[in-house]
Amino acid sequence: MNVTHTSLPEVLVLTPDVYEDDRGFFFESWNQRSFREATGFVGDFVQDNHSRSVAGVIRGLHYQDPDPQGKLVRVVSGAIWDVAVDIRPSSEHFCQWVGVELTADNRRQLWVPPGFAHGFLALSEEADVLYKTTAAYNPSGDRCVRFDDPSISISWPPGTFRLSDKDRRAPTLMEALGVDQ
Repeated sequence: MNVTHTSLPEVLVLTPDVYEDDRGFFFESWNQRSFREATGFVGDFVQDNHSRSVAGVIRGLHYQDPDPQGKLVRVVSGAIWDVAVDIRPSSEHFCQWVGVELTADNRRQLWVPPGFAHGFLALSEEADVLYKTTAAYNPSGDRCVRFDDPSISISWPPGTFRLSDKDRRAPTLMEALGVDQ
């Protein structure tokens, strides 16, 4: 596995070793030992999620409080622009974000540790996204932040965006965290 560090030290791009020939391909999409060596994360994944989105759909920016979730995200069909935002007020990287294109073809995965908000934009006609989480979904802790929050200033690829009502009504990060500006 190849590990690429991003501008946010804890957010990593993981690219598996792929073995291809005229019959197709094979790769390990998950290996606990390799993941722990690459990330230093010693917790467990407790839930797998599968999402399908059509072009232009933005999902996020989502996080959970309490019980923050780390997420290991990959695309099995299509392409997305995947984003992680450091939402830890005590972090030197607070309000900073990183975006990575994940596709079925590049087979990259994004590790989004607990303490980060996560969202993505579907770039292809359809995109199937699988992600493992380090904490079970907690409906009462489900939170979101505006995808276009000016204090974060994410550079989303251009287009016409489709959002859920929840994401459209999301507060800014400062409002969500109750932080004075």
